[in-house]
Amino acid sequence: MSENDPTDHALAAIASILDKPEAPTVPDAPAASEKPEAVDPVGPVEADGYFKIGPGPLAAIRFKWSVRRDDNGEYFVDETIGDASAPISSGPMTGEAAVKFVDEREREARQRFEVIKRDMAARDVAG
Repeated sequence: MSENDPTDHALAAIASILDKPEAPTVPDAPAASEKPEAVDPVGPVEADGYFKIGPGPLAAIRFKWSVRRDDNGEYFVDETIGDASAPISSGPMTGEAAVKFVDEREREARQRFEVIKRDMAARDVAG
């Protein structure tokens, strides 16, 4: 991870929004047992058009990673925050590497988001 990792900035923004007591409360998410399990696809995944959306309560600060193929057959991953941001592109890379990159970024963002949620819940209990 670099010092300018956009995931860190978005997660910090989420934490600052959720940390404000005057902010409206967000309904509790369903228990882990109620959430559907992610299913890994069987066989190869088509890289062009592959995408994942990160966690978070607000679409305006939610990450999206999408794979695109250029005219030369090379793959790039475009990372955006919300619907109106300019993409940060990574690549060129193989299709398999692009899918792996998207999966890793989404997994990292989900893990960071869960840590923030646990920290926020612990502060509520302690406070």
